[in-house]
Amino acid sequence: MNTRLIGSRFEEQACAYLEDAGYRILARNYRVYNAEIDIVAAEKEQLVFIEVKYRRTFSFGYGQEHVDKRKQHKIFLAAQQYLLRFHAKRTPPCRFDVIAIDGDGRLEHIINAFERSF
Repeated sequence: MNTRLIGSRFEEQACAYLEDAGYRILARNYRVYNAEIDIVAAEKEQLVFIEVKYRRTFSFGYGQEHVDKRKQHKIFLAAQQYLLRFHAKRTPPCRFDVIAIDGDGRLEHIINAFERSF
């Protein structure tokens, strides 16, 4: 199975978890230039940009550890473009989360995994 199909499977799992928790999924795989946001969701009035990380084993660390400063910057740039496109008149409260899924399918939702200001 290729990595895109694997990623899609775990993004589906993350979306199901989020919907069960009361989030509204607004976009998946939002791409702009060379940056991507896996999931854009709304929790009440807050916009949430979510990176999904799957790790079959922990040999190279946990999923959330792979959302380094470089990756955070790319997510932030894509979030800026999303806001300009869909919320140009009024920027809602926003946050950045990470959903880490391990090889056993266990999911960890890290709320406010990193911060950036708009």
